[in-house]
Amino acid sequence: MDQRRAAILAEIPRLRRYARALLRNRDSADDLVQDCLERALGKLDGWRTGDNPRRWLFTIMHHLFVDQMRRDKRRGEAAMLPIEASEAMAVPAHQAEGVASHEILDALQAISPDRRAALLMVAVEGFSYAEAANVLGVPAGTLMSRIARGREELRTILEDGSRRRAIRVIEK
Repeated sequence: MDQRRAAILAEIPRLRRYARALLRNRDSADDLVQDCLERALGKLDGWRTGDNPRRWLFTIMHHLFVDQMRRDKRRGEAAMLPIEASEAMAVPAHQAEGVASHEILDALQAISPDRRAALLMVAVEGFSYAEAANVLGVPAGTLMSRIARGREELRTILEDGSRRRAIRVIEK
């Protein structure tokens, strides 16, 4: 039992990274991770000893995320609140990488949650297409379609943003 719990605890950093990328809100992401860990520890018998718990935990987290999105949609609440510029950065970024990473994170939030989850599973978390499709509960073809459409949508958003940055407004 202790070996199983240690394996689950080792996955917490990955779960937090995925949850924060999905929700873009530290508190909501931590709540999602906590809910995932509670459910996992409560259903520890559902995980076979010897298997890596990563896929099992990400499946639980994804189902919780989808349930939360559906619940928020039914209530008519905004699932994700936009971050005000003053909240996003207390100090202006001095490095292009910092600005670029904020733009990418903002662009990720602009695409649909299904596409965002598919992209994050494969591009950030390193799941294979088959594993990610299994975790998300969709056929591999659907996953590949979501990834392709999500990448194209990100490309469009990021290109539009770079065009806007190239235009300067000069006031006299």
